[in-house]
Amino acid sequence: MIVAVPKEIKTREYRVGMTPAGARTLVEDGHKVLIQRDAGLGSGIPNDQYLAAGADLVDSAEEIYAKGELIVKVKEPVPPEYDLLRSGQRLFTYLHLAPAPELTHLLLDKQIAGVAYETVQLADGSLPLLKPMSEIAGRMAVQVGAHYLQKENGGKGVLLAGAPGVRAAKVVILGAGTAGSNAMRIAVGMAADVTILDIDPVRLAFWDDHFGNRIQTLMSNSQHIEEEVAGADLLIGAVLVTGARAPMLVSRELVGTMAPGSVIVDVAVDQGGCVATTHPTTHDHPVYEIDGVLHYGVANMPGAVSNTSTFALTNSTMPYVRKIAAQGLARAAKADEALRLGVNTYGGTLCNDSVARALDLPYHPYVP
Repeated sequence: MIVAVPKEIKTREYRVGMTPAGARTLVEDGHKVLIQRDAGLGSGIPNDQYLAAGADLVDSAEEIYAKGELIVKVKEPVPPEYDLLRSGQRLFTYLHLAPAPELTHLLLDKQIAGVAYETVQLADGSLPLLKPMSEIAGRMAVQVGAHYLQKENGGKGVLLAGAPGVRAAKVVILGAGTAGSNAMRIAVGMAADVTILDIDPVRLAFWDDHFGNRIQTLMSNSQHIEEEVAGADLLIGAVLVTGARAPMLVSRELVGTMAPGSVIVDVAVDQGGCVATTHPTTHDHPVYEIDGVLHYGVANMPGAVSNTSTFALTNSTMPYVRKIAAQGLARAAKADEALRLGVNTYGGTLCNDSVARALDLPYHPYVP
């Protein structure tokens, strides 16, 4: 199979869909690997490393998409890439289709086999290809929040750890999954006053046992959210429903109760966000202000730490890339239920129930 990796063109997206080691493995498996020239530079990977791995360098995105049978990316295609996608092509990347009707219709119209990293799901419910980026985004959320809480960056001038005789900043985290628990780890490490909310009492009990009195755990409900958000210096949204739009947990009115200079970092923004006032931003213009509250909504946060993110992501994606390349998508998905669940579009049909419900489109399960 011809596996092709384009250079990412989303604003300040520096990650790349494959490392040289991944390319080498595919070449050793007998496949042809095409890498767009300079695709790895943003992650600190020079062209010659791909050449040494046996990959071929291609100068243009047009050639990548024209020749590639399996396109391996990091982020969903953006409008300049829409016309490059070929009918019947296989696309393996983060898709986040629930808040993206235009891209969804494009994939359906072109009968693209769109396999979404974020919906590849193991039998225990875990998301192996979303996990590494959720871990990084969760950890970054606290760094970002601490940065924007500084007065010169528009915040209220609060240090997360406080100081002797001065209270620590109050960090409220919505969701105790992968992103939320990683945010919690960093916030605790920075000596903040941390409260985390989740709907799963077993998960809350685990973190309560792990961190003891260094955190406050609360069941996530409208009353607790209302009470905690109003007093938060830093609010981190980290909720996830696999494949679906994130649930809206914080209303416009509730944001208005937060003190001026407070900060919201909505990690769930790439799935629509869990705060009514958040919308996607870019690394060029990451924050905006509503009611005096700073909002950070960068939808590709891990792209800012591209070297770490690229290697963490491809460690997880390459086993699936190898299966698709070796067996074809249908055979690979038939043998691997987790991969089958990753198929969002195929042959002009929408194969993910959560996406279908979010976009009010017909759903047809993928049966390889």
